[in-house]
Order: sequence, then structure tokens, then C-alpha cells
Amino acid sequence: MNHYEGIFPIALTTFDEHCEVDEASQLSLINHLIDCGVHGIAIFGNASEGYALSESEKARLMPLIIKEVRKRVPVFVSTGHTGTHVAVQISKAAEAAGADGLMILPPYFLKPSAEDLFGYYKAISDAVSIPIMIQDAPLLTGVNIGAAQMARMAKECANVKLTKVEAPPTAAKVTEVKQAVGDTMIIFGGLNGHFFLEELQRGARGTMPGSDMMPMFVQVWRDYEAGRLKEARARFNQHLPLIRFELQPGMGVSAMKHNLKAAGVIKHTTVRPPTRSLDGIAVEELQQIVSDLQT
Repeated sequence: MNHYEGIFPIALTTFDEHCEVDEASQLSLINHLIDCGVHGIAIFGNASEGYALSESEKARLMPLIIKEVRKRVPVFVSTGHTGTHVAVQISKAAEAAGADGLMILPPYFLKPSAEDLFGYYKAISDAVSIPIMIQDAPLLTGVNIGAAQMARMAKECANVKLTKVEAPPTAAKVTEVKQAVGDTMIIFGGLNGHFFLEELQRGARGTMPGSDMMPMFVQVWRDYEAGRLKEARARFNQHLPLIRFELQPGMGVSAMKHNLKAAGVIKHTTVRPPTRSLDGIAVEELQQIVSDLQT
């Protein structure tokens, strides 16, 4: 298996002014991310507004994006579902379309028991031959995935190879998971990377932020890997006001789209309800933070 690590942004899904998918902006964003030096891309995650996309839209976008990437970086596809059978079907379709890996939320509508959860990941693992990343995101799903349970999945599910820790406090959870899984899983962080450095220092090997701060995240990763910890901290800390702003519930995706439109990467800032759009005051606040970063 490829040893995936580094910066794997969650690619936003771009919409036009009528809330329809804007394919030209989508491909522009994908190329922008790769040009920034990212190490992989994930699609249909929470920052992609995957919850607001129809299965037919995903089925159209997935091969379009994978073809555009042209194997320049690995592509992980979010294929979790509230039902195990459907999750298996979607995961097999993603592999057939050329996905390099799967990022999978647990089923959350009917809260699963430990055995239900294990059975869900095992069924998907048995149906595919590409790496699976467990997405541990209890703030979103209400489902807690324990470190011991992850270790069991890594041991008994052939393709469960990675986990994305988004259970706060994330740094402490990374330590807990690392102690349980050792080297049997690659650990990534999430939640827009707001404890990126702490997670790295505790054993994480990457992060999966949104799409608008890639030059910073890539350079912080390079500095950290080269042992330039002071430089990594200084660069990261400089961007904390923007990371903090984007972590306001429901506002991050809209803020990212405003930043990417201002940079000429995408055409529109449209988000699909119930995703929130920034109001006029919030747009001014965002512009001030970005302006401060550029001085």
C-alpha cells in the first residue's frame, strides 16, 4: 500500500449562482490545489458539502475530477452512508471510477453498537481493494469510535489503513489512537487543521483541511518535516485568526469560497442551504483578516 501522508485538502464543491454544479470552477480548483503542492485530494467530504449533493451529481463529478487529477496525486472519495449495503455499493463504484482510497464516516442515523460499527467497516473492506480511512467525527455524527476499536479494525479489516481524527481534543485523541494502533494505521487530523502541529508532534502524519490555505499548510508540513519547527510554528500561528474564523459553526465553507473567488480560482461563492452564507458584516471581517495576512 502507498504510504499516504501530508496535506490532503477536502476539495470544495463549486456551484453557480443557481446552486447548480459549476464544473469549470471545480476543475480550476482541483488544478489550483495540485499546483499548491498538496499530497492528495479528498472529495465529497463535509467541506465539499457532500451532504447537499445528490448521488447522481456525485456520480458525474467523481470521474470528472479523477480524470482531471491524472494520477498527479491520490484521490480519496468520501463514501460513507447511513446504510451498510449502500455504503458498500458506493465504495465499489468509487474504486471502479479510479479512486485511490476511501474516506468513510460511520453510519449515524441509527446509532450503531460496537459490533454494528465493526460490521459496517468490515463489509466495505471486504468489498474493495483500496485503502480505507475511518473518519472519526463525533461532533458531526454523534458516533464515538474508540482507539481500541480502531486497532481492532486495523487488525481484522484488510483494507482499513488510515484514520482521520476529528474528536476533540484532537491532539489527545491522536495520542490515544497512536498508542492503540502503533504503526498499523496512518493517522490524519481534520477540523480544518486547527491543532495541526500538536497532532504531528503526537504521531499524526498529515491533515485534511479545507481548500483555501494550501500554500500555508504545504509549507508548514515541509518545514516540520525538515526539522524547522520554529518556522513551522511561526507560519502556522500567523494564520490562526483565519483558521479560527472558519471554524465558526456553518461558516467555514462560505468563507473558503469567498477567499478562493477573491484569488480568482472559482467564479462564485454559492453554497447550498442549509450551509450558511456569510452576511455582509462577516465578509468584511474575513477580508480584514486576509488583508492582515498579506501585510
